[in-house]
Amino acid sequence: MSETAPGRITELPLHIRRHEFAPALEMREIRERDGIELVHTPFGFDAWMVTRHRDVREVLSDPTRFSNTQHVLNSAGRSGISDTATQRVLEGNLLAADPPDHTRLRRMLTGAFTARRIRLLEPRVRDIVADHLDAMERGGSPADLVSDFALPVPSLVICELLGVPYADRDAFQERSGQLLDVSSTPEERVRVQLESREYMRELVLRARREPGEDLLGMLVREHGEDVGTGELAGIADLLLIAGHETTSNMLGLGTLALLRHPEQLAIMRDDPGAVDAAVEELLRWLSIVHTGTLKAVIADTELGGARLRAGDVLFCGLPMANRDPEVIDDPDRLDVTRGGLGHLAFGHGVHHCLGAPLARMEMRVAFPALLRRFPTLREVPGGAEFRSFNAVYGLASLPVDW
Repeated sequence: MSETAPGRITELPLHIRRHEFAPALEMREIRERDGIELVHTPFGFDAWMVTRHRDVREVLSDPTRFSNTQHVLNSAGRSGISDTATQRVLEGNLLAADPPDHTRLRRMLTGAFTARRIRLLEPRVRDIVADHLDAMERGGSPADLVSDFALPVPSLVICELLGVPYADRDAFQERSGQLLDVSSTPEERVRVQLESREYMRELVLRARREPGEDLLGMLVREHGEDVGTGELAGIADLLLIAGHETTSNMLGLGTLALLRHPEQLAIMRDDPGAVDAAVEELLRWLSIVHTGTLKAVIADTELGGARLRAGDVLFCGLPMANRDPEVIDDPDRLDVTRGGLGHLAFGHGVHHCLGAPLARMEMRVAFPALLRRFPTLREVPGGAEFRSFNAVYGLASLPVDW
């Protein structure tokens, strides 16, 4: 195991290794051999790497065999995290919850992400996108697409939806970056989680005093007597992190992918009827979430021909599953005319991304608007900086001109 003296990981874990847009060759080799293999991780434990589409779907479909909560508890125990801190991290965290707690928490939020609700939000999203494109145009080229467009657009959207002050964005974006940094020690990650929870707890308490028309206000009015402040803070904290990290990285990395495939870019830019299919193909091809939440095996079982024992850890390789030739022809080719083909970019089963409708709508609005506003948009050669050691793949920067 490769670590610095304080315990920070310096060896890039297998499940997040990429060569620009493509998963690591070692991941492909696992899929082509057995599809599931026990590998050593730099975190100090062995884990099963699951790479085939059918096996990943099976894992994500069955929380009774593969538990999110139990993995968090096991990990905290290995790291010596106190029970009190662990329970605070678990409180209201949908990604760390199994049914029935997960079902109870998720049910409170479904109304906020219905098709009707997303349609009502779309005009405001179009205004936010247009405002940021105006600012880019005024600033002139070159510009950093990540800091000027890809990051601030979804950040402002989720802040307005939740009721989080946009003025606090630098602080919460720094915390989310630290939280998603897989090189962090467990102690560092817990500390940042608790700081983030405390920030959100103050916002929940403010909403309890004066509930607004935002999502926090809705949760307080409709569920405030049944759900504690800690759970409400946990729910909102996850929505804030997921709401800007995932969409922003899709916008940045997706733009770079299109710039490097100009014939695909032209389809998305010039044909409004092709946008929905193009968004789905970018989601599949990029698969920016490497694995989703790690899972613990509840009882001895079998998966993909391998015998798993209770307590084993599972990584679900979403990029490999989304490029499985058993599911899609020529899967390594970007083809924005394919449309949706059952990809797993938003996960599957009970933990399928709650905010997927919002993310899709933001991308359907933002990509064409960007490409039409700047028809000569191009990458500054050698300027793109890919993010490593991060639970969500993307770009740290993307210099562009036009």
